[in-house]
Amino acid sequence: MFTRSIVFSVLAVSATAFVPTPSSESRSSALNLAVGDTAPEFKLVDQNGKTVTRSAIKKPLVVYFYPGDSSKGCTIEANAFNENVGEIRKKYGAEVVGISGQDEDSKAKFSEELGGLDFSILADNGDEVRQAFGVPKALFGLFPGRVTYVLDKTGECVKVYDELGDAKSHVGAASDALDELKPVKSGGFEFKLPF
Repeated sequence: MFTRSIVFSVLAVSATAFVPTPSSESRSSALNLAVGDTAPEFKLVDQNGKTVTRSAIKKPLVVYFYPGDSSKGCTIEANAFNENVGEIRKKYGAEVVGISGQDEDSKAKFSEELGGLDFSILADNGDEVRQAFGVPKALFGLFPGRVTYVLDKTGECVKVYDELGDAKSHVGAASDALDELKPVKSGGFEFKLPF
């Protein structure tokens, strides 16, 4: 009877770990990089061997951290960003990068599995950039988390979206945040106030 109770308790706790939790900016306070902070600098290599440096990108930037190459949720998320990256560039003048802890060979293989990607997925060997951004672990610390940051052209964070369960929703959250950045005739961007 005692064994059955323990097994039932473990199953109940495990099942709730997969229930999506509400996402909100208020949850961002648990993350190191918050809205209004300047994003950490990074210099990483993508699936094509190209080095990408955050400060060299002088336009709004969507930085999405994902748990791992070739997993189901990460495939969904990469495909969703790939389907929308053209519109993100055209409508918002923004760029997209994905980051996870696998090496450059894994990135190249993942991109090839997806038929090629029109944006960079970056190899964060050792998870140094993930740690610099303060991306939390998921599922009791067993897996790397899935968090999207939207940065303005100066590198200031304007949105943090933390949602492990719904990978595809990160594109919509990023687009909504980019929609708040309004192009200015001088070539820069300004924050559009809601009133």
